[in-house]
Amino acid sequence: MSEPITGQAAVDSLVELLDLAPVDDLVFRGQNPPIGPPRVYGGQVAAQALVAAGRTVETSRHVHSLHGYFVRAGNMAEPIDYHVEKIRDGRSFSVRRSVAMQRGKPIFLMSASFQVREEGLDHHDPAPVDVPGPDELPTMTDRLTPYPERLGIWKILPRPMDVRYVNEPGWVRPGKRVANDLQRVWMRLDGKLPDDPLLHACALTYLSDLTLLDAVLSVHGEVWGPGGVIGASLDHALWFHRPFRADEWFLYDCSSPSASGSRGLATGRMFTRDGRHIATASQEGLLRPVGA
Repeated sequence: MSEPITGQAAVDSLVELLDLAPVDDLVFRGQNPPIGPPRVYGGQVAAQALVAAGRTVETSRHVHSLHGYFVRAGNMAEPIDYHVEKIRDGRSFSVRRSVAMQRGKPIFLMSASFQVREEGLDHHDPAPVDVPGPDELPTMTDRLTPYPERLGIWKILPRPMDVRYVNEPGWVRPGKRVANDLQRVWMRLDGKLPDDPLLHACALTYLSDLTLLDAVLSVHGEVWGPGGVIGASLDHALWFHRPFRADEWFLYDCSSPSASGSRGLATGRMFTRDGRHIATASQEGLLRPVGA
């Protein structure tokens, strides 16, 4: 079996995936990658929905927040049409609604708000201290190697991202994960992106869904898959605070304030290597135990 695509080739494929085809002024068509899980990855749908919304806004206005709901599982075998509604264009803000559709039914709903650059009050909490840097941590390949039976589709999926877990990931064997109130991961795209702020925001949206719910499992020392938990994203929110590049390292500092009723809530703060707080994410997911 061939090795998965990595590095710049994988990043270029992601850029192509996010380059939606216009159907008309307010409808855009997105494709799915040729290799993927049975359901469309939630971060892909959210990122493509943001691309569609951003295509209808002046380039001088930058996305500052998005709020989305996953309402149906996406079918990998079919394209996704994104229908954009112009809610408002004010002097400083533009608001859009972007709906992802397959077979005439919505699979994802998003509201996104864009703002012109303005000066004002500026503060943020400090970044976590005493966290190993990404160069001091095992690569994704290093982490996966001891668990060949847990690889699944990861054996062949393209990997446009470089992910370095600070603590134990959620796909180790059942019983091998020590409970931890925090799930910290260094991330970046594993190649260069064009200098387009919207594209970097969409790429960060894509990455933000990758490990966030794992923070819920981490609290209990639980793992994904057989003998652990199966899950699905229910909603996703993301706030963009400061300029950034998605192809440069950021620390995803995640925790879970609550889990109940087969649902878990996770929040994550994103910090650059020099300590700037660039974004905050929040997500609730459906989490159910599965047998071995």
